[in-house]
Amino acid sequence: MIDLHSHLLPGVDDGSKSVEQSLGVLHAMAEQGITGICLTPHLLASRAHKGVPAVHDAAFEALSRAADGAAVRLHRGAEVMLDRPLPASVYAERRITLGGSRYILVEFTRLVTGQTVLQALTLLAETGLVAIVAHPERYSSCTPHMVARWRETGARMQVDATTLLSARGRGERARQLVAHGLADIAAGDNHGDDRTLLAGHQLLVEQGGTIQAELLMEKNPAAILADGVLEPVPPLEWHRSILQRLRRLFEGDAE
Repeated sequence: MIDLHSHLLPGVDDGSKSVEQSLGVLHAMAEQGITGICLTPHLLASRAHKGVPAVHDAAFEALSRAADGAAVRLHRGAEVMLDRPLPASVYAERRITLGGSRYILVEFTRLVTGQTVLQALTLLAETGLVAIVAHPERYSSCTPHMVARWRETGARMQVDATTLLSARGRGERARQLVAHGLADIAAGDNHGDDRTLLAGHQLLVEQGGTIQAELLMEKNPAAILADGVLEPVPPLEWHRSILQRLRRLFEGDAE
């Protein structure tokens, strides 16, 4: 499995605070079968013209030295908050894209409207880059109809693997995207904690979604790093039993 969204670059944002913390997470991921991970620290589009912050480069060098020989291969990127259109230098240099590919991980403020996302993705598509929208299920404007319109711009969707197990709200929206074949990759969005692809992978397989799990967590992430073409992920019908189980878990947590 390959995870293209993480905050394990130590000490640069709200993720891992130290090299040691990141190493612990990487070792745990390796044991779960994760072979590659993209380090995607937060970055504002309005500051992208300054290039990759020097602190990011220093943190990557420190983590790379400490993780030398580790089973999980490290790739670089960024999670770009589209607070404004990206500068032209980003298109040419590709220093903040996923693994230097034409794919770029983007996010928006949580109360963003669907039309605002559509306009931003349309502008980004004109540059030749391909937007990977991070955790679209976080946005209340995320409906199958609206996401289908976002995808018409050429953008692709990344659902958080652990959110697939959430009972309501984001979890329901994430499962809807998978149900309609609108999710393209899944990622852990690890912040130095225990969030990984494994739980989501197990859930998909349990639901008869072995093909979907392979595409979301293996083939399509690998295609992104190779600057290739993503394969469509077939829709998955969720069994009623999973909804009942998640509802019981939710009610248990509330007690």
